[in-house]
Amino acid sequence: MDRLDQTTASLETEPRRRRPAALRIGVALVALLAVAAIIAWRLRASHFQWHAFAAAFKGLKWSWFAFSIFLNFGTYFGRALRWEVMIRPLRRKPSIRNIFDATLIGFTAVVLLGRPGELVRPYLIANKERVPFSSQMAVWLLERIFDLLMVLAIFSFALTRIPPAAVLAHPTLAEVLRTAGWMCGALALVCFALLFTFGKFPDAARNRLSVALGVVPARFQKGVERFVSSFLEGMRSASRRGYVALISAYTVCEWILITGTTWSVFKAFPVTARLGVTDVCIFLGFVAFGSIVQIPGIGGGMQVAGVMALSELLALPVEPSAAVALVFWFVSFVSIVPAGLALAVHEGVNWRKLRHLKDEI
Repeated sequence: MDRLDQTTASLETEPRRRRPAALRIGVALVALLAVAAIIAWRLRASHFQWHAFAAAFKGLKWSWFAFSIFLNFGTYFGRALRWEVMIRPLRRKPSIRNIFDATLIGFTAVVLLGRPGELVRPYLIANKERVPFSSQMAVWLLERIFDLLMVLAIFSFALTRIPPAAVLAHPTLAEVLRTAGWMCGALALVCFALLFTFGKFPDAARNRLSVALGVVPARFQKGVERFVSSFLEGMRSASRRGYVALISAYTVCEWILITGTTWSVFKAFPVTARLGVTDVCIFLGFVAFGSIVQIPGIGGGMQVAGVMALSELLALPVEPSAAVALVFWFVSFVSIVPAGLALAVHEGVNWRKLRHLKDEI
C-alpha cells in the first residue's frame, strides 16, 4: 500500500516538475520571436534587400570555405595543447586526447547553452584528469587572460588602422572607438596585474585570499578554503617562466590560426576576397568583443559586430556583410557541433545534467 502511495505521489509531482521547464521554454520562444520581429522591422526600415543577401552566397568558393573549417578545428586542438601545459603542475602527464575531446564538447555546449556552457569544458577535464574542478576554473581564467591580451592587441591594432573617412562619416562611431580604446588600456592593465601577482607573488596572493576568508562564516570556511587552495594550484603555471613562455607561444599560434580562419572566410566571398590582413584584423577585433554576448543556439553580438565592421568601417554593402558575418559565425562555432555531439554521445555525456551544471556548482 505504501509503495502504491509513493507511486501515485510521484505521478502527481511529475507534471509539477515539467511546468517550470515548459514555462522557461515558452518564455524563451516568446523572447526569440520578439527579437526576430525587432530584427525584421529594423531590416525593413533600413531597406535590407534579401535578394542581394542571397546573391552573396552564389559566388562562394567552397575550397576556401572547407579550408576555413579545417583551420578552425586546428584552433581547438591548439587550445587543448595550451590547456595541457597549464594543467601540468597538477597532472604530470595529462592526456591531450581527453582535453581535446572535452574542448570540442565544451564549445558545443557554449553554442547550445550559451555562456553557462563555459563551465562544461573545465568540468569535463576535471573529471577526466581527476583534478579538482576549482583548479580547472583557474586554468580557464588563465586561458581567458592570455586570450584577452591577444584580443586587446589585435583590437588596438585595428583601431589604429580604421580609415579616417569611416570615422568622420559617423561621429557617434568616433566616440565609441575612443571609449573602446580606454577600455582596452584598462583591461590590459588588469590582465597584466593578475599575471604579475600570481606569477611573482603566489604565496602573497594565497595569504591575501586567506585573510579575506576571515569574513566567511565558520561553517563555510573549510569548504571555501579548499576551493581557493585548489584554484591557486590551478594558477601555478603562471609562476613558472618556462610555462608562461610556452603558454604565450601557444596563444600566439592559436590566434594566427584564428586570423587564418577569418582570412579564409574572406577569400571564400568575392566581395571580401580583395581585403588584406589589416582588414581581417579590423573585423576580427570587433567580432572578438562582440562574441562576449552569446544567445544559446543563435549567437549574438558577434554577428552584429561583424556586420558593423564590414559595412561601416570597410565600406561594404550591408547584405553581403551580413552573409560574411553569418558564415564566419558558422565556421567558428557551429561547424564543430556535429563532432562535439558525436563525442558527447560516445562518452555518454548527460546534457540535462550539464544544462543545470551552474546550479550544482
